[in-house]
Order: sequence, then C-alpha cells, then structure tokens
Amino acid sequence: MNSVDEMEVAKRVGVTMMSNDKAAQALEIKLLEIRPGFAKMKMVVRRDMLNGLDICHGGMTFSLADTAFAYACNSRNKKTVAMQCTINYVAAAKEGDELTAFAEESSLSGRTGVYDITIVNQHEKTIAHFRGTSYGTSSTVY
Repeated sequence: MNSVDEMEVAKRVGVTMMSNDKAAQALEIKLLEIRPGFAKMKMVVRRDMLNGLDICHGGMTFSLADTAFAYACNSRNKKTVAMQCTINYVAAAKEGDELTAFAEESSLSGRTGVYDITIVNQHEKTIAHFRGTSYGTSSTVY
C-alpha cells in the first residue's frame, strides 16, 4: 500500500470511529489530524469537567489521551484495543483551557504497539504524558 492509500485509510478510520464514538462526542473531543500511527485531538475543558479543587479532573485528561491513543493505533484499519496505559500529570488544566493530545506510535511489532501521547494546553505548556500499549485483533474498523 502506498502512502496516499495509507492516508486515505487513516482518514476513513477517523471518520468511522468518530461517528461511533459516543464518549468522544460527549466530551466534545475533536479529531484534528490522523495518519498511520498518529492522531491529534483537541478538547476544551468545560465547567462540568472540573474536580473538587476547581481544576480539570484527571479522568478527563486521561480520556482525551486514551481517545488519541485509540485513533492512532487503529489508523491502519486493524481493530486494536488497549492492553495497558499509564499517565503522568505534570501541570493542572483549568476551565476554558484548550487541550491538544498528540499520539505517536513508538513501536509496532506483530500485534502489539506502544504509543506515546503528550497533552499540551493552548500555551504549549505540557499537561500530561501518557503511554499506551495496544493489541491488534483480526478484525477491521470499517
């Protein structure tokens, strides 16, 4: 498959997944870019995403990272699920912050892949680092 075909596959995966992704829709996560092994997604921190300390709930940040991870590891139209994920929070996000997640494939070998996701705010300040390990199934996304 040539790179043009791979890009078309990734775009179709993105459209297919986003149309079915109820969690991303509820959190108003937007897919900004997708290509093989990569996804860029954005979410604005809303008031209902704040915790008791009046900062973005860690679960919301994790959800954005996990969503970008899912799109990146499924971008080749191989249905892929998470095996393991970790996150390190390095700064707090506040209401109104625009968070962008950059998911990049670090390794792909057989059915397993490793993906690194960095989340930054609108000032390019790093909010969190996420790493996910994926497992590919024998099914396709579309």
